[in-house]
Amino acid sequence: MLKQAYEALTAKVGRRSFLKMAAVATAAGATSAFANEGVTRAATEEEIKNPFPGSTSVKTICTACSVGCGIIAEVQNGVWVRQEVAQDHPVSLGGHCCKGADMIDMVRSEVRLKYPMVKEGGKWKRLSWDDALDRIATKMENQRKTAGPDSAMFLGSAKFNTEQAYYFRKFAAMYGTNNIDHQARI
Repeated sequence: MLKQAYEALTAKVGRRSFLKMAAVATAAGATSAFANEGVTRAATEEEIKNPFPGSTSVKTICTACSVGCGIIAEVQNGVWVRQEVAQDHPVSLGGHCCKGADMIDMVRSEVRLKYPMVKEGGKWKRLSWDDALDRIATKMENQRKTAGPDSAMFLGSAKFNTEQAYYFRKFAAMYGTNNIDHQARI
């Protein structure tokens, strides 16, 4: 038994495992070595109380899913700079899932799509909103003419209010189909 334990301890470590262990050990040592090299400083009392002077708090709803949890977004000069959980919100009751907690990063992402794009000749090209809507309308019209109105399906949102849901349903009926649903599966 003692021999088996010794063999297990002295088992051959693969190159990849060794490199991983070495990287972790190096990172741990480097972190402690560089942690207090003047890179960071202690925050002042005023910075702790008000890190974004002149910002305003805006109550909003998280759009990650159809639950509708509350977020208090802190906005400074039109930019979402920080967020807090809405403690008094009747749905979330002061809590967030991981998607809601990460909502600010999605909104502020540099890779977020902010305007219509089309890929032509292997390259992405920016479109105007009018051009994008015209292209979509043309494709929908051609689809309805060639395959019939029931070849399309309209998928709404559980975030729609009553009026939006009514108009969305009317749009599907105008297209000529009853194929309509929404994504609320919670």
